[in-house]
Parts: sequence; C-alpha cells; structure tokens
Amino acid sequence: MKTLKTLIIDDEQTSRQIIHNYATKYCPAVQVIGECATILEAEKVLQQREVDLLFLDIEMPYGNAFDLLERVDCSQFEVIFITAFSQYAVQAFNRSAVHYLLKPINIDELIQAVEKAKERIENKHSFNHTKILLENIQLHKHQDQKLALPLIDGFRVVRMKEILYCEAEDNFTNFYFQDQTKAMICRQLKFYETALHEYGFCRIHRSHLINLEYVKQYIKGKGGTVILENGKELQISNSRKKAFLDQFS
Repeated sequence: MKTLKTLIIDDEQTSRQIIHNYATKYCPAVQVIGECATILEAEKVLQQREVDLLFLDIEMPYGNAFDLLERVDCSQFEVIFITAFSQYAVQAFNRSAVHYLLKPINIDELIQAVEKAKERIENKHSFNHTKILLENIQLHKHQDQKLALPLIDGFRVVRMKEILYCEAEDNFTNFYFQDQTKAMICRQLKFYETALHEYGFCRIHRSHLINLEYVKQYIKGKGGTVILENGKELQISNSRKKAFLDQFS
C-alpha cells in the first residue's frame, strides 16, 4: 500500500487535531508529516518537503487556500479542501471535481475522499483538478470555465462553451459537444441542472438541459420547440416554458 505523505493546514488547533486523529485512525495510507496554522508556514513546508496530500482549510489568517495554491506547484499533490462554505462554493468544487469535506467532518466522507485522492495519485492522472478549480475561480460566472466530467474510465475536461446540450439517460447524462462528439457522464442530469444554471444553461424538459448560447430559434407551441445552432430540435415541456422564456426577457 502506498503511503500518502500528508500535510494538514488549518488555523484552528482543534480542527487540525480532529483531522489528524480521524485520518490516521480510519485511513491507513495517511502518514501525517506536519501541521500548519497559516499559508506562510505551509508554503515553506511545501518548498522543502515532498507531499502527496493536503488537508487544506479554505479560510485562514493572512490569505486563503487559493492564495497558497497559486504560489506553489499544485500538480505535485492532491488536495482535500476543508470548508464550511456556502452551497455556491460546493458547486464550484463539484464542477472542478476536487475533493472537499464540510465541517463538521463526516468519517465516511473522509474515508471516501482519501480513497479517491489515493486512486488519482496511484493512477498518475494527466491533469490536476485543483488547477482546474483555480482557473474557474478566476473566470467567475464565465463560459470559459472548465468542467471535469466523470466518465466510466476516468475524466474528460471541457470548457462550458463547448457544450451544446445534455440529455438524461437513466442515472447517466449524455453530453453533446460543438465538435459533434458525445460523452456519457456518470452523473444524473439533475446534478448539472443545478451546477450549470448560473452559467447560461437551462433545463427545458425532464430529458434535456441546453446551453442558451446556442439557441438559434424558438417555435411557439404548448411548450414550444427550440432549435440549436447545429440544427438539433428539442421539445420544451409546458411546465418549463416560462423559465426558458424568462432567460431571454
């Protein structure tokens, strides 16, 4: 079993102790090599030591987690964020496919986050989800943001503006892209309805979520029909017609 050299970064001593105790008790791969109370302390440690995994609190004195990650090479380790942030931040984490734990920490969620981080480290994934998150924060509410899409055999990273529409298929979602490719994603459409709504996407039917940037024509009817720029015609359900039209008002 690979040992994960782990650094805990949290300004509250009690929180650091809880993370330390839980992680070492319930996650056999975790080897805690240090604890830091500020991002300045953490930056020094990361410059001097090899680290596989960070438990990183979002808000700390003299800066926050993102300030730290912009100063170091975050491709060298996995990050599990510790946060009491709002649902908006959680959605940002989900879009970028980073690991996070909400305070107070749930042991089962901790174990799951560590296992996912360990899997990525062992498989040496070619892209880093923390970097995707940092880029997305800089591109707040912009379709140039990136989305990490979980596939059956890994991940695909796309910019939101590359997505034409999404289609529900049982517990999966089919994504259709500008380049005429398609991908089956291991999440339900409901998840993306919530995560992408404020980025110009609209659920027009129980089966379809569309990128409003690519609406070419609307044809009136009981619910109506929308035609996208690639010529695809999709029905709008009567119950979702008002919400769709309101986006253009």
